[in-house]
Amino acid sequence: MSTVSGGVGELRRPPAAVAPGERGATRIADRVVAKIASQAARESLSDQTEDSSPAHATVVVHHEAAHVRVHIELDYPCDIGARCADVRRHVASRVGALVGMEVPEVAVHVERLHLTPAHGVAQGRTR
Repeated sequence: MSTVSGGVGELRRPPAAVAPGERGATRIADRVVAKIASQAARESLSDQTEDSSPAHATVVVHHEAAHVRVHIELDYPCDIGARCADVRRHVASRVGALVGMEVPEVAVHVERLHLTPAHGVAQGRTR
């Protein structure tokens, strides 16, 4: 016969299974999701110049859905629409995969454009 009191040498009965709805919930803070979104934006803009400030994001989580706003700087000339679409797609997939939230909206704001000189073009003033 086994007892359940838990003393030395006594057998313990496994705890009864708790239904998933009664176990509690994990809440991920908005600022944590924003850090993940910022890093994802930096990953998609890996070819940026050193004078660019790093991408940053703000996030509002509502009912397990993350609404993301990313602020970036781009080199110019480039296809701004395509670059923003790449950032949007990468941020949504990374946040969804790492946090497990739906990402219905990723707003990309281009804060600044950096002029990159064309190859072979002389720098400075010409006479």
